[in-house]
Amino acid sequence: MKTYRQLFEAAEKFIYRNARPVELARWRYIFENGSQEDVLTALSAFQNEDGGFGHALEADSFNPNSCPIQTWNAVSILNEISLTDSSHPIVKGILRYLESGADFSEEHNQWLNTVESNDRYPHAVWWSYADKEQDFHYNPTANLAGFILRFADKESSLYKKAEEIAKNAYDWFKSHVPFGDSHVAGCFISLFEYLSEAGLSIVDMDEFKEKLMEEVNTNIRNDADKWETEYVCFPSTFIRSRSSIFYKGNEEPVEKECAFITDHQLEDGSFVVPWQWFNDYKEFPLAENWWKSVIAIEKIRFLREFGSK
Repeated sequence: MKTYRQLFEAAEKFIYRNARPVELARWRYIFENGSQEDVLTALSAFQNEDGGFGHALEADSFNPNSCPIQTWNAVSILNEISLTDSSHPIVKGILRYLESGADFSEEHNQWLNTVESNDRYPHAVWWSYADKEQDFHYNPTANLAGFILRFADKESSLYKKAEEIAKNAYDWFKSHVPFGDSHVAGCFISLFEYLSEAGLSIVDMDEFKEKLMEEVNTNIRNDADKWETEYVCFPSTFIRSRSSIFYKGNEEPVEKECAFITDHQLEDGSFVVPWQWFNDYKEFPLAENWWKSVIAIEKIRFLREFGSK
């Protein structure tokens, strides 16, 4: 069985050979005491003049135009590097994009999950616009509302709008748990974390926590036999540290995932991307290689936290 150091070094070589600058900067930040500024510099290349993000930051959509999902991806990276500066140009740009009303459904009071311009560029089938019913289950709206409440001016109309959206989102969430969608659940986890960080109690935070724990436990597949052959929800989808509110009670599947990661690293140091685009676009292998760096970061970080060294 490979040691953590062997797994790490193999993944490191893959990253340095294959990663885009943004994933390389993330790797360095997480594992090599790299700078926050290097991540921000690499991330800024994906930001458009309107403040939103595009250009395949979310590697399954090559759309260069700003859209909520790509912007959600940027927000997640800002959270990963613990950016707290509300005056940073990237943050101000995102707030400007969200305030503009672009890609927002007034009828549903949510940002769109997919946008029309996706269909003009290579993309996975789930990011199609014309061929997919719009998803108004608060992905990525719950996450973006939390970002606004953490960083926007409390006297701004955008902040007040985000308060309303967050309350509506929570009402939807607590009435639908368990709904078994890890992507939607992740957005609500982010909302909870933003509210906690900002010290806001615009919803019942104790109830929110209980409902999140119920939803997460519904999503995690404890049947490790399915992990190799199906696109399933791993413990690492939600559990990033031993202090996570989701760790207690999930120690066994966490241990199983550590063993699974150890046994399933590919020879080049990467890990399998467990999905396809399910259409005729030829660009998936390029996206797949980008995703391998993202997945390598996630897997090695999880092993560092929970695996034996």
